[in-house]
Amino acid sequence: MSQREFDAWVDYYQEHPFDDYHRHYRPAALVARSMAGAEIDSLLEWLQPTPKDDEHEFSAADMATFKAFGVKPPRR
Repeated sequence: MSQREFDAWVDYYQEHPFDDYHRHYRPAALVARSMAGAEIDSLLEWLQPTPKDDEHEFSAADMATFKAFGVKPPRR
């Protein structure tokens, strides 16, 4: 995998995390909460928050991925 492709995957993962928390638990919580009559727009924002421009830090999952591939995190 090239550095460019790896960087693209890092960007994708930041926008669309695919861990169990995001794939299973948050959607289940959204369904449960929506059944109680909550606003769907705020729930969808909670499920997949809009990225903020000031988010420059790498998550623990990002750092573990960098370590697994044996590369240093790119500077932002």
